Amino acid sequence: MSLLRFPLLLLCALAAASLPAQADTGSLQIRQADGSTRAVASLDTSVDLQIHGLVADVQVRQRFKNNGMAWQEGQYLLPLPEGAAVYAMTLHVGSRVIVGEIREKEAARSEYAQAVASGRKASLVEAQSANLFRTAIANVAPDETVEVEIRYSQQVEYRDGEFSLVFPMTYTPRYGSGDVLAVPAAPEAGSEIPADAAQTLPAAVTLPLAVAPMPAANVGPPTVSISATLDAGVALARVESATHELSIDRQGDRRRIGLRDKVVAPDRDFVLRWAPQPSDQPTAALLREQRDGEQFALLMLLPPTVAAAPLPRELTLIIDTSGSMSGQSIVQARAALDIALQHLTPQDRFNVIQFNSVTEALFAQPVAASAADVQLARDWVASLQADGGTEMLPALQTALSAPASPGYLRQIVFVTDGAVEQGDALYALLQSQLHDARLFAVGIGSAPNAHFLRRAASLGRGTATTIRDLAEVSGQMQTLFDKLDRPALRNLQLKLPAQYEIYPAQLPDLYAGEPLQLVLKLDAAAKTGGSIELGGERAGAAWAQKIPFELHGQASGIARLWAQRKIDALDDDLRGGAASATLQPDILATALKYGLVSRFTSLVAVDKTPQRNAGEALQSVNVENADPAGSLGFAQTATSAKAWLALGLLCLGLAWLLRAPRRRLCA
Repeated sequence: MSLLRFPLLLLCALAAASLPAQADTGSLQIRQADGSTRAVASLDTSVDLQIHGLVADVQVRQRFKNNGMAWQEGQYLLPLPEGAAVYAMTLHVGSRVIVGEIREKEAARSEYAQAVASGRKASLVEAQSANLFRTAIANVAPDETVEVEIRYSQQVEYRDGEFSLVFPMTYTPRYGSGDVLAVPAAPEAGSEIPADAAQTLPAAVTLPLAVAPMPAANVGPPTVSISATLDAGVALARVESATHELSIDRQGDRRRIGLRDKVVAPDRDFVLRWAPQPSDQPTAALLREQRDGEQFALLMLLPPTVAAAPLPRELTLIIDTSGSMSGQSIVQARAALDIALQHLTPQDRFNVIQFNSVTEALFAQPVAASAADVQLARDWVASLQADGGTEMLPALQTALSAPASPGYLRQIVFVTDGAVEQGDALYALLQSQLHDARLFAVGIGSAPNAHFLRRAASLGRGTATTIRDLAEVSGQMQTLFDKLDRPALRNLQLKLPAQYEIYPAQLPDLYAGEPLQLVLKLDAAAKTGGSIELGGERAGAAWAQKIPFELHGQASGIARLWAQRKIDALDDDLRGGAASATLQPDILATALKYGLVSRFTSLVAVDKTPQRNAGEALQSVNVENADPAGSLGFAQTATSAKAWLALGLLCLGLAWLLRAPRRRLCA
């Protein structure tokens, strides 16, 4: 082989090796000696939602069945709702029940690794990111079933006269993230583990272990079953889901809810919605919980707003056209922007920006919304295709760098699936460059990144809207622009007749139909009575409202929600560059006190009895999360399928050229 030919063939080999493998989504895969994969275990999930007023307690049970002939260690990603307070884990093995405990992260990893090495059943839950958790489970015997139960508290949302709750069942892989979990390397039995000893396990690649040939396993796709008990506390007009067909059994004031099909594929988020009777529309609610001598409250206020004449606006529409938006997502995004463009009036100004690996603006600066330019924009948006990486920062910089037009309400609508793992640079830009503009995040797809959407909208002093289905685009966008047409309540201030620590600490702007939802830790001696005073600005004039400070009911889980909001706020400060030496101890202390998983704490459950003999090999495998419904089923977040196809054709061409000289010599 010539010196020229070798590096070219090596380049092709490396390119082929880096192509994303399309495994059976949701099953556990083991890589065999010949490089192929085989499903050796199965996983199914059951979810039970206990909803009481504005708080839900959720139990997630995932069953891990090892269908192979070797002991297994499995890992899988578990997406949970934004702001979920994860507080408990239990491991079920036959009649054995092993209860998890919160530990400092390195201590939990060390305890887990010791258990792995000594052949004991163990499970570990860590925070992968703000709303994505990774679970590892070790020493599952051939043909054995192990069940992991995780519990968390969740806040119910209320908007536009409707309550809602979301349970994520898959996730959109984040651009720029390897989705990895560092866990301590398993030592020899009886040896000590350094606290920082670790190895990296990629989410979609198995460990390079020697694997004996095994017969084909009859492994079906994973399934999810969902049940819910709804005790809304008010008379209900309807209960429904836009994502799944439901079966509903009314039991007095409660509803027992299940899936009509009993089990479903985990390829889209589950969304439950319920609306009160018109006479029971809430205007305020104060729920309290006492825990260990401390008082906590969940406060919801719905300020009355009166529609006013629309103000002239300068609207910048930003659309994500990266590879992760392929399939139905880009169709939904184009439809959303088209509705927004049709909503413009001649008094408005506008621009449209698209981004993937590069950023492109339709106009150099916002222009008047003439009929001709609006039609030009509609045609341009209709031609956009999904391709390339998810480089959001330049697009947002372009939108914010344009000089503000005097007399216009400056609004930015950002349409994306939010497929970035770390949005720190975006958050920093919003904090420093937003000024008087407002950012409204629109999440697209069946499994958008809720944390990114919430955080971007919060810093942008706007709102987050999620559109999961093409049929929802028109209604959701119309609702959004109805809000944007109405002046917001700005610069809100809150005064309570008691001392409190509140989250979010910076009160958001409010739009029509949107309540102010807060969690508070109250002074231990706080009593009901007096008034809650809410003040701010509406259409440039002072506005104020008083609400009686009265207890509406008791609820469990509020303390955990408050602690999780505090941890989230401190985490945001940490990501924004605040001193770790100051914030880390506070995050750690809060997580340990209230028993929550955080970036510095984990849940670990370890059986005390060894079951795998030290001489038997342990194979590590990874669960592939289901592709979000409407996606094209392969990794397109960073690079599109067309790019891989072009690369493959290039490799074939190079191989043909390299063989050509040999044919001439033989001739």
